Amino acid sequence: MSSVIIAGTHSGCGKTTITCGILAALVKRGLKVQPFKAGPDFIDPMFHTFLTGRSSRNLDSWLLDEKTLAGLFIRNSADADISVIEGVMGLYDGFGGESIIGSTAHIAKIIQSPVILVIDGAGMSLSIAALIKGFQQFDPEVPLAGIIINNISNESHYQLLREIITMHLNLPVLGYLPKQAEFALGSRHLGLIPSEEIADLQGRMNLLAAAVEKTINLDLLIQIAHHAGKLNNSWTLNEIPAQKTSVRIAVARDRAFNFYYADNLDLFHDLGAEVVFFSPLEDHQLPEKINGLYIGGGFPEVWAAQLQKNNSMRQSIHKKISEGLPTYAECGGLMYLSESITDNEGNLFTMVGIIPGKSQMTYSLQRFGYVEIEIQADNVIAKKGASIRGHEFHFSQTQVSATVPHCFRVRKTKNGQDLKEWDCGFQVHNMLAGYAHLHFWSNTGFAKEFLRQCRLYSQMSPSGIESNKRRIF
Repeated sequence: MSSVIIAGTHSGCGKTTITCGILAALVKRGLKVQPFKAGPDFIDPMFHTFLTGRSSRNLDSWLLDEKTLAGLFIRNSADADISVIEGVMGLYDGFGGESIIGSTAHIAKIIQSPVILVIDGAGMSLSIAALIKGFQQFDPEVPLAGIIINNISNESHYQLLREIITMHLNLPVLGYLPKQAEFALGSRHLGLIPSEEIADLQGRMNLLAAAVEKTINLDLLIQIAHHAGKLNNSWTLNEIPAQKTSVRIAVARDRAFNFYYADNLDLFHDLGAEVVFFSPLEDHQLPEKINGLYIGGGFPEVWAAQLQKNNSMRQSIHKKISEGLPTYAECGGLMYLSESITDNEGNLFTMVGIIPGKSQMTYSLQRFGYVEIEIQADNVIAKKGASIRGHEFHFSQTQVSATVPHCFRVRKTKNGQDLKEWDCGFQVHNMLAGYAHLHFWSNTGFAKEFLRQCRLYSQMSPSGIESNKRRIF
């Protein structure tokens, strides 16, 4: 498999911009390009998907074991001409401490993909050689294969840095990207502004692709990608037999809710479910004949006024959950199902109200990082005693009534030691909502249990649904 990883020295060095430019330029050449994103990010993959027409996938070596990660990579790359993986943070940054688990470097070693390191060249000369040598020698098993320099002021600056690197290191320099305001991608509290919200994104990406074609050696990049190592054939995913009884799962997807792992939705399909998308912003009610509901994360606080205005959708969701519809919600989905969202200006917006509690935006990060979750009570996605890994990243707090049962015991750990613990995973009727984003391939039993509950619901008569309104599975 031809593959290449675009890594960085640190967050903000320009790897997302360069990755997008490379994706756009390769697609212009007529190549079938499969994009990936290292780590738990949801926004960067939106740009990848927009540019390639193929769903970008997350590769996360902390959420997933090595065999599963490699299996998902093989599965999604099988029909592509080349796979391009955008790294996360700096090359060796991941779970933290002494471990490289969860880092771009760890993923490179698992999938044997050569690494192109992006360096911000602003204000640098000879020090660039020392910087690269440090990354190269820190872990010689990481297949560092080339350099791209970002933020270059002019051609002479690039030639100076290229000559320094060529003189001191045995690494090819593939080119550079000039400092140009048109290439900048705007940000807000959770990272980049999503692709759907950027005006004339295609025009901006065309400019970026043209710059990449002019200043980065794509032929050399493709040649490097051809030298990706062979993966162990045994690292293929176990076949999951589809269930005979199919179910329809409604998934909220629009500008307000778009944080989903593509492989989660594929797993639902593998297990025999039909996924139907709907918009809490634009649609007036839930899709018909559904047996389950999944509301992921996103930016409900940004679109709170429009969500409040769509009263018929809020009533539709409240009614179906009250009738026992199996429902799972994450982060932004939790906020939407609460009584209200208050933004940082003090404006209060009415939400679905199925969860007796209120969500409040804050100016500081409330939770960030990987977590381990132990199930404390049977619920719609898991039985007591099960466990799964997740990731939290949010600036909001949701104060839920103490009368609402919770079933998540969430732990933040380091080197096997618990740093913090807290409760989450709120149950109302047959709904479960929590802040953590779950990758169901971390424990496929969670997706299987959710669809089992959806099948039970689909087999109930109207009278059975009526009597089951307040039952917790």
